[in-house]
Amino acid sequence: MVDLEGQDHGPFLQGNNARWFKKEGDEVSAEDILCEVETDNATVAMECTEEVFLAKIIHGDGAKVIKVGEVNATAVEDEDDIAKFKDYKPSQLGDSKEAKVPSDPSPPTPPKKEDTEPVSSTEPKKPKVANAPQSGARIFASPLARKLANDHNVPLSKINGTGSDGTIVQADIEDYLASSGKGVSAPPTSKPKDKATEAGINYIDLPISQIRKVTVSCLLPSKQTIPHYYLTVDTCVDKLMELQSQLNSLQDASGGERISVNDLVIKAAALALCKVPQCNSSWTDEYHSVNVVVQTEHGLFVPVVRDTDKKGLSKIVDEVKSFTQKAKENSLKPEDYEAGTFTMSNVGGTYGIKQFCAIITPPQSGILAVGSVEKRVVPGAGPDQYTFASYMSVTLSCDHRVIDGAIGAEWLKAFKGYVENPESMLL
Repeated sequence: MVDLEGQDHGPFLQGNNARWFKKEGDEVSAEDILCEVETDNATVAMECTEEVFLAKIIHGDGAKVIKVGEVNATAVEDEDDIAKFKDYKPSQLGDSKEAKVPSDPSPPTPPKKEDTEPVSSTEPKKPKVANAPQSGARIFASPLARKLANDHNVPLSKINGTGSDGTIVQADIEDYLASSGKGVSAPPTSKPKDKATEAGINYIDLPISQIRKVTVSCLLPSKQTIPHYYLTVDTCVDKLMELQSQLNSLQDASGGERISVNDLVIKAAALALCKVPQCNSSWTDEYHSVNVVVQTEHGLFVPVVRDTDKKGLSKIVDEVKSFTQKAKENSLKPEDYEAGTFTMSNVGGTYGIKQFCAIITPPQSGILAVGSVEKRVVPGAGPDQYTFASYMSVTLSCDHRVIDGAIGAEWLKAFKGYVENPESMLL
């Protein structure tokens, strides 16, 4: 028999079963996908490594908090052994991958005559009280035993613990209650109504997704420990939008994907990182990549568009579209979002947000918050002279430990140059 354990995908310690592709009794070949496991911020496939029969699924579809190394299912080499695992349960986390197949059940050995003395069912079970703790001595008891004793007003000083080093355990309290005829009452099944319910306020408690837990665990220490500072600049995007229109005419004629302003901004950010390489860094290593924030119903994902400065706009468009779809399907792999140094977040085009400050994702050094494009009146030379132009506000959040203020300003200057003169991105 082979235990199919939770696979280790990078730094994740636990995951959830999204769905099983095989059912109990199925024959499985090597490299077949058994199930999808949701890690902290991705859904990864669990493959079979040999030809076996799936005997028992321990954790079914939607099972939560399966630790790495915990048995997820069992498989056998002989199809005839499947029935022997109908009621199989792994004894504990860390069982050996190779275990013996349960043998056919055999009748129990009859007990010896001298061991079969009848015990009166009416005789109450005596508590395990030998030598009660001395007055004033410290009493050791498990948290569950203390709670049970408190619920039933049982003085711990009257009970001698049978646990390790005399610790009072739950069984000691239960024995005491049984001997005194009180018994252990079942805990109340209904929770007391809170003030919101009593006031007639309706609400829904939604489960916290894995990606949201990761977002909290990542961004909370970021805001607490990283010395953020923010630089904002307005960029004229008239020429950028004119270039976008020309490129989309070519894309429509060739049947390619249309190019958005966001795609051009990603390209400009990547080239600015090449021009000011100090901003393309982290506390660990350096990579030439730009993360793109994608909002989904599960939470925020930040897939990495690698070597962005070397790729054409069509390639960038295809990768961003592919990553966005994967993020919405919760099917990004760890290699899709690891090893980035700079992130771009754009909520302006979709939600009309003019300007905002984004939080840095450790260990990256910066994140660019892109606002919406708006028409503005630009004063001319004379009192009655003016023109109209389209402007976009961007705010750069920098980690001051890595990027000094002058370096951040230099990067924004380079970025603005590419946006306002997009033809320079071809040089």
